[in-house]
Amino acid sequence: MKYTIAVIPGDGIGPEVTDQAKKALDAVAEAYDHIFLYKEAQIGACAIESTGGPLPKETIEVCKNADAILFGAVGDPKYDNDPSAKVRPEQGLLNLRRELDLYCNVKPVKAYDNLIYNSPLKREVIKGTDFVIFRELSGGIYFGKKELSKDKKMAYDSCIYTVDEISRIAHLAFKAAQNRNKKVTLVDKANVLETSRLWRKTVAEIAKEYQDVTLEFLFIDNAAMQLILNPKQFDVILTENLFGDIISDEASVISGSIGLLASSSIGNHNALFEPIHGTFHQATGKDIANPLASILSASMLLWHLGLHEEADAIERAVEKSIALGITTKDIKRKTQKSTSTSKVGDFIADYITNQDDSNMNFKNIHMGQSTII
Repeated sequence: MKYTIAVIPGDGIGPEVTDQAKKALDAVAEAYDHIFLYKEAQIGACAIESTGGPLPKETIEVCKNADAILFGAVGDPKYDNDPSAKVRPEQGLLNLRRELDLYCNVKPVKAYDNLIYNSPLKREVIKGTDFVIFRELSGGIYFGKKELSKDKKMAYDSCIYTVDEISRIAHLAFKAAQNRNKKVTLVDKANVLETSRLWRKTVAEIAKEYQDVTLEFLFIDNAAMQLILNPKQFDVILTENLFGDIISDEASVISGSIGLLASSSIGNHNALFEPIHGTFHQATGKDIANPLASILSASMLLWHLGLHEEADAIERAVEKSIALGITTKDIKRKTQKSTSTSKVGDFIADYITNQDDSNMNFKNIHMGQSTII
């Protein structure tokens, strides 16, 4: 099969980790007889420098005409340290989500057995954790009307949701639950917020269409506590924009590193896949950034395209790299030698193309290079 993939490396470590994800996709193409055509585009600080704006029209067109979008990271300290800047890199990603109507953000959260020691939470608490967060991405307080009074002593942000906005992401969450452990937890603040009460009423009505899925409700404050006390209780978490933003970052401590968390942003016609980490400019160009989140984003991209076996191959390769300690510095054990960004990518690609070779001795891998015996 032939697919066109829009590739937006972005800023900071974005280009480096995206290159490793492309290595994994190229290995999949070789092993499973596919063709991936990459169309590269700009967004963020790099786009501002070259075009004057964070989201060139050409980028929008490339994304609209692609089967899927692979994204790196966006941002730059130059703009972070200048609160007066009216044009900012992050505007590029927000505007792209709006242009493509990417309304559903999906973040899988998994505790890898070989990385449990890396989490600040107790082993017995997080072992076996495997859930996914469905966060509404295009509505709520982030996109509502904002106003500051003339005397600058009063401000407000409006939080607005419609039944249609809630329904479309709720259906996606319930369908995902049907293929998992058949449980959806709606996280809201229905005891205080009118928008949350609309969420609860709408989702409860939709749940009647999915009799095989159990629906539970948690207030956001309790849900935040339960994520730490007993994360294994969750299967699919469904929530609005602000709450989803907060608990997604909270959940990152379960995996032991934000460098392992991939995500997708889905609309009716387009889908974008990205690691949730930022640009990490301190590591830019040093070949030390963790590429696994970007590589797992490529796995999610393949799953979206219906290439489930191929997506599983990438996930197996990631699990093998973690098990063997072929990882970057942020998740290595004290007794292990860290591996560079590019060499981790080499190992992942090598594993995918040689996964059926019973003579592959992965224990003899040095810096990502396998040895055939």
